[in-house]
Amino acid sequence: MQQRTLLGPLQLGRDPNHASGNRTKVRIEGLSFWYGDKQALRDVSLDICANEVTAFIGPSGCGKTTLLKCINRTAEIIPHARMEGRVLLDGEDIYDAELDPPMVRRRFGWVAQRPDPLPRSIRSNLLYAPRLHGLVSGRADEDRLVESVLTDAALWDEVKDRLDDDAYQLSIGQQQRLCVARALSADPEIVLMDEPCSALDPLATALIDELIDRLRASRTVVIITHNIQQAARVSQRIAFFHLGVVVEAGDTEQIILRPATHQCADFIMGRYG
Repeated sequence: MQQRTLLGPLQLGRDPNHASGNRTKVRIEGLSFWYGDKQALRDVSLDICANEVTAFIGPSGCGKTTLLKCINRTAEIIPHARMEGRVLLDGEDIYDAELDPPMVRRRFGWVAQRPDPLPRSIRSNLLYAPRLHGLVSGRADEDRLVESVLTDAALWDEVKDRLDDDAYQLSIGQQQRLCVARALSADPEIVLMDEPCSALDPLATALIDELIDRLRASRTVVIITHNIQQAARVSQRIAFFHLGVVVEAGDTEQIILRPATHQCADFIMGRYG
């Protein structure tokens, strides 16, 4: 199914709709956020469902990354920042004073806009968090984990004979897949991706798209993307942001083919952004 836009035809993925059997994994209720006196989010309420990809789209500076940081409790470490509202993970308020923030954050994986491998070997990149949290014991356990996450990231065959090489010897696309593997190494329930393909060529982007589709079989994925074609290909639900507000959210097919607001339609058509 295609829609022609100013950006060319948009091809929907094979599952462009929410599946009724997929429960709510993260519920955001009335969330507002300020950096000092500047308000970045305004009364955001949104459900993110398990085993689905939710894409955040909208112009730069409209609050998408801020919301990701609120979801995994990293926004609270920003100086002079303030949040109102709730983020529920499996029905539990992750900002409950009795919860340990680092333990909450362990339930999330993060993939940044540009590859940011640690300045050490491929193997050491993948074992840093598992060793820190006591998730592996012994060489055999470590080897199994390294192979598993590299296979999940479609990188094992390319690097299995060079695990002790410096991660910076990899291509940019390989580095980003290594960062995805590193995000998976602590076995997160939710993977948050902040424009993971913005620095990648079309081939590397296609590999990440395939990886995202595989990840949702066992995890929940949230991706920020300025690439509307990518949002159409990989997501089941889309939330459109503008000036700190979620203007509309719904199934990918509906948002792409039948947006309810002129703002969202104009953004998808490439008239601004």
